Amino acid sequence: MTKVGFISLGCSKNLVDTEVMLHKLHTAGFEITPAEEEAEIIIINTCGFIESAKREAIDNILDAARLKEWGKCRHIIATGCLVERYREEVMRELPELDGILGVGSLCDIAEACSAVMRGEKYSSFRDKETSALGGDRIITTEPHTAYLKISEGCDNLCTYCAIPLIRGRMRSRTVEDIVAEAQDLESMGVKELNLIAQDTTRYGLDIYGEYSLARLVREITAKTNIPWIRLLYCYPDKITDELVAELRDNPRLVKYMDIPIQHISDSVLKRMNRHGSRADIESAIERLRREVPDIVLRTTAMVGFPGESETDFEELCQFVKDVRFERFGAFTFSPEEGTVAAELDGQIDEQIKQDRYDILMQTQLTVTEEQNAEKIGKTLKVLCDGFDTVAEVYYGRTYADAPDVDGKVYFTSPRKINSGAFVEVRITEALDYDLVGEAIL
Repeated sequence: MTKVGFISLGCSKNLVDTEVMLHKLHTAGFEITPAEEEAEIIIINTCGFIESAKREAIDNILDAARLKEWGKCRHIIATGCLVERYREEVMRELPELDGILGVGSLCDIAEACSAVMRGEKYSSFRDKETSALGGDRIITTEPHTAYLKISEGCDNLCTYCAIPLIRGRMRSRTVEDIVAEAQDLESMGVKELNLIAQDTTRYGLDIYGEYSLARLVREITAKTNIPWIRLLYCYPDKITDELVAELRDNPRLVKYMDIPIQHISDSVLKRMNRHGSRADIESAIERLRREVPDIVLRTTAMVGFPGESETDFEELCQFVKDVRFERFGAFTFSPEEGTVAAELDGQIDEQIKQDRYDILMQTQLTVTEEQNAEKIGKTLKVLCDGFDTVAEVYYGRTYADAPDVDGKVYFTSPRKINSGAFVEVRITEALDYDLVGEAIL
């Protein structure tokens, strides 16, 4: 039986694609191995969103190629966004690759593996806008948490973003299809369901003619018993009153919302082609905090966008200080081929971008440290993710912490705590973005 190893790069949406391909290979009779040095075929599911992600993908391909020299690897296949975006260049510039698959060709992964084992070069680029959505998966996250992709592609056309070029227009899955997958995930032991898409708030507009995220959440709630349902990638200008009410009234929809604002200066937002102004963002935040007590708001912001002045940047920093987001991330602008922003006047020096990033993240760290200090002495409900054998402590997350992107709670316990169990933890210490405590049993 041929052993196949996987390297999944980029976002959680890409991870779901990896999990679909894993299932297809398992069904086709391939053996999946977590040890790259044991794999005869290494598959790298690439990201191509920004320059750093492209470099990471290429580095991983070259690292895998070294395993051809001293490991058991005989063939390398690259899939995903980088391949889709640079389909002509990838095979030419990376002769180490034996096969490539575009984002619409996940269904061909078993055929690709069989072909390269026969010594053939393999390439497949099916129409990404007609390829199947969803599919059976092998979950690679902790067994109690999973991502559920509700749509593919994006119609927002932000000037800096290559996703519409890579993934195509937005295509929503039906409510029935998503609910069926949620039920399958529940049967596997999933207790936390993270709904994802390029823009979850736009879900359903293409097939139902209206924003349908609240309806989808109600259906998942009614037809599963999954205790935590989490919303990621919600655009502030599309947060409907119906969705706010669902967030307020549904006890299993955790009081957490990820709303990527990208910036707050109206002039920068306009050049980004963001669908909403500073006033719209402020209105959404005020409404959520008024209507949903204890809501945790996560956001991301971009610094160094073409034409971003010192005044624009200072406005963003002040906004972060004033609004005091509970969770926050930032990144620097990357000029991507084929996007409008790459050709805009006013491109900013890389060092200035990095300096602004450092200042912004330090601004947020001060906010986070103050917020975490307020939690000392409180008891929080934590979903246990596992046990750290080095530090000899358990770790997990509160409802305020999404997997992969937010902080953790590290805690001790006099009795064994199983992964996936909910436990009450009294907080005793704060460490920047993480908390420390002890289980109350």
